[in-house]
Amino acid sequence: MADFSSSFDMPSAGSSENADAAELQRLIAVEQQKAQFQAQVHNFTDVCWDKCMDKPSSKMDSRTEACLVSCVERFIDTTLSITNRFTQMVQKGAH
Repeated sequence: MADFSSSFDMPSAGSSENADAAELQRLIAVEQQKAQFQAQVHNFTDVCWDKCMDKPSSKMDSRTEACLVSCVERFIDTTLSITNRFTQMVQKGAH
């Protein structure tokens, strides 16, 4: 997209547009992070529900609860390990 501020000699308009664009990018990044988090929650809910729930009932027994907690913790630990490893790989590639 062309920068029209230079043809009108309005330097403050250009910096204002840049600030608006930066704020928009920040808001988009925040919304993307929220969507990724929700997708992760949905994913481990599906995986752990299928793994731990034998039969739905009105109460959750302690075995099922322990299974769900363990499953979610393993899922989070694995996701963090993968994310950290990927970050290390990216940082090594950037140097």
